[in-house]
Amino acid sequence: NDLAGKLVADDRIKMISFTGSPAIGWQIKSRAGKKRVTLELGGNAPFIVFDDADLDSAVKGAMAAKFRNAGQACNAANRFYAQAGIYDAFTARLSAEVAKLQVGDGFAQGVQIGPLIEAAAIKKIKAHVQDAKKLGAQVATGGKALADLGPNFYQPTVLTNVTSEMLCTREETFGPLAPVVRFETEAEAIALANNTEFGLAAYFFSRDISRVWRVAEAIESGMVGVNGGTLSNEHTPFGGVKQSGLGREGSHHGMD
Repeated sequence: NDLAGKLVADDRIKMISFTGSPAIGWQIKSRAGKKRVTLELGGNAPFIVFDDADLDSAVKGAMAAKFRNAGQACNAANRFYAQAGIYDAFTARLSAEVAKLQVGDGFAQGVQIGPLIEAAAIKKIKAHVQDAKKLGAQVATGGKALADLGPNFYQPTVLTNVTSEMLCTREETFGPLAPVVRFETEAEAIALANNTEFGLAAYFFSRDISRVWRVAEAIESGMVGVNGGTLSNEHTPFGGVKQSGLGREGSHHGMD
């Protein structure tokens, strides 16, 4: 009886494109019958920084991948992994840049971070930060709601000493939170990146061209950004694997 149900069932509709939750997306697919379907169902994007990365570029990329739209993007970086040799340097540089971000009314001069979209988003980021702190993570910068600005504002936040048991690495935060996990080897980084039911976007930084090709092939993600913090534009196909969806938006028509 709902509008979406009527559209899915109507034989005049030849193709369905849906962006939203996995639960609804797969339900639409099951009801679509012979219709073509593309589904974009969210993500849990890893952001990996190897020892041989250019740290200036990695920090710049992290700022773009995490904090655009206050972290509220399906292809935003959600889990950060920094190799042991550069972990301290990367987290220090990232924290310093994040601390400079201006939060407030998006129409005000100089503001870079606006509010989260709803009360549930604030509740989720608070829960993720609280859980991480309880399990031993440390707040490098941020970590608090900004109630004086309004009910849905939260400080851009960096957490260090994060582990894969924490909620912020297992669930998509969809907010301005960057939790950074330390790793030792390339194989460990790949395993951590793939340890999720989602596979929409991934990012990594390395100056070793052999590693670039190995890791790009090994990561289970529909889109992989190498040495950059953005990976989607009008020229390239957009979509994921696993619980992140089915099919691609754009395809070769995007190049046209």
